[in-house]
Amino acid sequence: MNAFQSECVDTFTRAALAFSLPASVGQIYGLLFATSDPLSLDEICILLKSSRGGTFQSMKWLREVGMIEGVRIPGLRKGHFRAVLNLRKWATNLLRMRVEPHVSNGKDHLARLRSSIVHDEKSVREFQQARYDQMQRWHGFLADMLPLITAMTEKV
Repeated sequence: MNAFQSECVDTFTRAALAFSLPASVGQIYGLLFATSDPLSLDEICILLKSSRGGTFQSMKWLREVGMIEGVRIPGLRKGHFRAVLNLRKWATNLLRMRVEPHVSNGKDHLARLRSSIVHDEKSVREFQQARYDQMQRWHGFLADMLPLITAMTEKV
């Protein structure tokens, strides 16, 4: 790797870690971002000195989010990959993949939580009810805000 590629790998690795993503996600994206020609899985593994299995899993996630895309190169059997530079697409996909399912399932989780509130001890019941009420408010806020946030990412 050249110095520019190394700096990009480092930058995107730190960004991935800041979002609680595996370092390998940032490393792979950083390398592809800093490389003009598409790279194969094997080339990525060599340049990052990473295992094929771990690299493959991280690349699978990056493809699902839309951060990288496959590229066919005529005459070559192996698939190659390049970075997608569309931040709006990533943000929208991340919200749909990571946040929407939790918000969608929230009512079921809240119902189970409510049914678990202790009824015989007043002080415990009041505490648990207050916490349940707080979680219900948070869920309502997220449920109301998620469509707005998603719409904003689609328009950026």
